[in-house]
Amino acid sequence: MALSLIFLALLVLCPSSGHSQGSPSPGYYPSSRVATSSFDREFRTLWGSQHQRREQDVITLWLDKSTGSGFKSLRPYRSGYFGASIKLQPGFTAGVDTSLYLSNNQEHPGDHDEVDIEFLGTTPGKPYSLQTNVFARGSGDRNVIGREMKFTLWFDPTQDFHHYAILWNPNEIVFFVDDIPIRTYNRKNEATFPTRPMWVYGSIWDASDWATENGRIKADYRYQPFVAKYRNFKLAGCTADSSSSCRPPSPAPLRNQGLSRQQMAALAWAQRNFLVYNYCHDPKRDHTQTPEC
Repeated sequence: MALSLIFLALLVLCPSSGHSQGSPSPGYYPSSRVATSSFDREFRTLWGSQHQRREQDVITLWLDKSTGSGFKSLRPYRSGYFGASIKLQPGFTAGVDTSLYLSNNQEHPGDHDEVDIEFLGTTPGKPYSLQTNVFARGSGDRNVIGREMKFTLWFDPTQDFHHYAILWNPNEIVFFVDDIPIRTYNRKNEATFPTRPMWVYGSIWDASDWATENGRIKADYRYQPFVAKYRNFKLAGCTADSSSSCRPPSPAPLRNQGLSRQQMAALAWAQRNFLVYNYCHDPKRDHTQTPEC
């Protein structure tokens, strides 16, 4: 009986949705509400086609001294759920940026919007950083005003695929890791919130000037190639030409009521234990530029 109770407790703590041991159940799983799409149905290669390989349902991108690689969705969206399962490379990956993000930088050069999930490379023995960021109305151009929040993870992202997602609707942006919400970004005003259609991108590239310890450690191509694997793409929402009645997937069980109490508890757990940088708490930042803080 005691063993049965222990087993039941473990099931509650770590449901079969792929959660890592020790992580709380959010009680609601947005990824389960969105069908998996094939790469060819949703994306095209944007650059570095010679550094991109497709094997069954896995898309492999790699970076070496010559170039990296990236892909872009075929359609722009004005809201939706955008996710992929990603497996990162172990070992020395300093300076390397592996990403899944939304952007309209090609449509609005110099005045674009962007929502980022970026994995910042590291050195052996140190964990990857997952950086989330939001740019609106050109805040990622010229005088850059980033809204970075960085996390470590409660698992080793090099050992297996884990699902990472952005849910963007007219009122908020929610970042998910294996369906656990790790960050919300609410719409306070249009100047600080992306409202124009964006495309979905993925890429691996050399970000040596800032990615690892603020650029102190650069990419070392003695360790090339640097590899990232993507699969289980999930895109659902309102395309730029959808009717005004279109509604994106909900981040929570009850639409238009915010995250559930259980999701908020999971978010608090993630931020309490794994948040390592919050732009709102950085005394070196000019917070007149980030009124949402």
